[in-house]
Amino acid sequence: MATVVIAVVAVFFLGMGVYGLVAPAALIRPFRIVADSAEARTEIRAVYGGFGVAVAGLLAAAATDAGGIRRGAVISVAVALLGMALGRLVARVVERPSAFYPSWLYFWVEIAGGGALLATAGW
Repeated sequence: MATVVIAVVAVFFLGMGVYGLVAPAALIRPFRIVADSAEARTEIRAVYGGFGVAVAGLLAAAATDAGGIRRGAVISVAVALLGMALGRLVARVVERPSAFYPSWLYFWVEIAGGGALLATAGW
């Protein structure tokens, strides 16, 4: 079961990463961010694209426990996801986004993914 959870989260990151690399402006459009320069699109490709693909690769290695990294890799990604969710909670206080999509949908995805990964690590 732990391997399935890790794989599901890996696929989420891979999807986000590939989408960020291929269509950076489209990826952030639901957040009403306009990527109208090469520098902006480069940043999106790096942070959403490259990072997402790298995390997916890390989780793939964790799923097979390559080099005994499973627990550390899973905890690291879980903490990153929960950190993103924390950022959305701060935004709730400071900015008060009210629509469920996209901010609150991703909040719950991050909470679920982070919590599920922590559970697979025995936390």
